[in-house]
Amino acid sequence: MEIINQHKTTTRSDNGLLAITHLTQLLHYCTGVGGFIVPLVLWLTTKDTVEGMNEHGKSIVNFQLSLLLYIVISVPGILLFGLGLLGFLFVGIIGFVMPIVNAVRAANGEAPSKFMTISFIS
Repeated sequence: MEIINQHKTTTRSDNGLLAITHLTQLLHYCTGVGGFIVPLVLWLTTKDTVEGMNEHGKSIVNFQLSLLLYIVISVPGILLFGLGLLGFLFVGIIGFVMPIVNAVRAANGEAPSKFMTISFIS
């Protein structure tokens, strides 16, 4: 006797949700927390049901981990003639601009930009 799994997952196209997922990274600037956790939860819960969510979710996680790495590198850089302060400024600007750029790209059905992103998850 063979049991056949008839549970089919259907995917839907939802560019609005992809854009919102990118914009939730900006929670760091509003609340101080949640800019990593909220997009991570959205990605993990909808990656199998929304077209493109897996690609965009991985891009968001890689981007947030890259920003964290740049911050960690910038801390000792402060002792080197204050170059770490430039690193913090860079992370602050890129961390604000790139989620907006990628949200617009997601709303238009395009792949996310991988500017200054290290691929930790492929």
